[in-house]
This record gives sequence, structure tokens and C-alpha cells, in this order.
Amino acid sequence: MPGPIQSIERAAAILRLLARGSGRLGVGEIADSLELAKGTAHGILRTLQGVGFVEQDRDTGKYQLGAALLHLGTSYLDVNELRSRAINWADALAARSGEAVRIGAPLEGRVLVVHHVFRPDDSLQTLDVGTLLPLHATALGKVLLAYDTGLVASLRTGGPEAYTRRTLVTQTAIKRACGKVREAGWASENGEMITGEAGIAAPIRGHGGIVVGAIGVSGAAERICEADGSPIPRLLGHVRDAARAVSRDLGASRW
Repeated sequence: MPGPIQSIERAAAILRLLARGSGRLGVGEIADSLELAKGTAHGILRTLQGVGFVEQDRDTGKYQLGAALLHLGTSYLDVNELRSRAINWADALAARSGEAVRIGAPLEGRVLVVHHVFRPDDSLQTLDVGTLLPLHATALGKVLLAYDTGLVASLRTGGPEAYTRRTLVTQTAIKRACGKVREAGWASENGEMITGEAGIAAPIRGHGGIVVGAIGVSGAAERICEADGSPIPRLLGHVRDAARAVSRDLGASRW
């Protein structure tokens, strides 16, 4: 059997490196990170640029992932673009709301947390990036369910799990909740995954208005919800503003 082709391995390593960061990288930075000769890194980058897999900024000369690669439809790169475009807005949302912020995208019938900003205080918190959350028991998941009938169908296999007595577990209840999300433009949870915890989320849209993810805040129910269990209007406004801002950055001009 023939061995691996070194040039392809190096090109793949460069793409992974560019996908990992939120900014652009220069030839020297890439060469140093991968322990390559600068000339070798430059040659690979020029080849990748020729096929549209990377782009070079005219002003700085630095490289980033190209549109041709971002539009191939691979879940990792789609998630990376979503996280990269949303990261600054997520930080701003955490500062304005005073709560933890998470960005989620669909993955294998669940919600993949692709970015997490801690609540801006001194409390002990655990990073949720990479965590898979249930669709039917979280605000992030309800947003994704509301705009993807395929995800709703995936819940039928084995039946949705009940995490608390408030978890929506019937198809009727879930479909009704999805209808409300589409009508209102946001979703909430209140003790449906973890007793005493609540969340608010809104859809992130890409080109053409397609929902590609969700952004939201989460925390103790008494800080997120009014006495009647509805989301605090101020927090809801912050979440929806952040979702619209990210959507605009992703090309969803209507939002």
C-alpha cells in the first residue's frame, strides 16, 4: 500500500490551523505553528488560494479560510464560521445581560455547543464547548427544532427523554412549542433540563434566512424569568438583538 502524501497532509494541517482561530494568520505564523519552512508554507498556501480554499487579505497579506471551502457543507467548517462570526456578539451579550451565553448548532439530533461565554462574575463555571444538549429540553434546541422538520422527526426514535417533570416529551407538545417559537421568533426553557435553571434563545440565520444556529443566555430561573415564568423582557431584547447582529454578519440581510 502506498504511504501518505506529505504535501496533502501539510495542506490539511494548514486548513485545520486556519479553522481553529477566529482571525487571519500570516505565512510566518503558519510556518512556525506547523514547523514548516516558510517557503514550503507559502507554496501550499498559494496552491490552496488557487482553488479557493484560502483567501489572502490584500491589506495585511494574511490568510483565512476561503469561501469555496466554507461552502462545501462540512459540519466542522460550518460550525467554525458560525463561531467566528458570533464570538464578538456573544461577548457583548454576556456583558449586557450579566448571564452566561452559549451558541448552538445541530449535530446528529442534538445541540452542539460551539461557543460559550461565562457569566461575567466570580462564580465557579464549567466550559460547555463541545457539549451535546437535548433539542427538546433547551431553548437553543427548541429554536433549531422550530425551523428544521428533519430534527423533529429525529426525536421520534426512542422518544424524547424526560429530564424533569417540566420536560416536553410528547410529539404534540413539542410541535406546539415549535409553532410558538416560529410565531414569536424566540424560545425559552424553564426547569425543563435542570430544575431551577432557565434560558432564552433566538435563531441565527445565514444567507437566504436559513436558520444555521441559535444564541442564548442561561442561568438561574429567578434571574432569567419573571414571577410568572415568562422571560424577562430586557434579557429577551438583548438575546434577539445579538441574534440579529450575527445573522447580518452571516449574510441574512432581512434580519
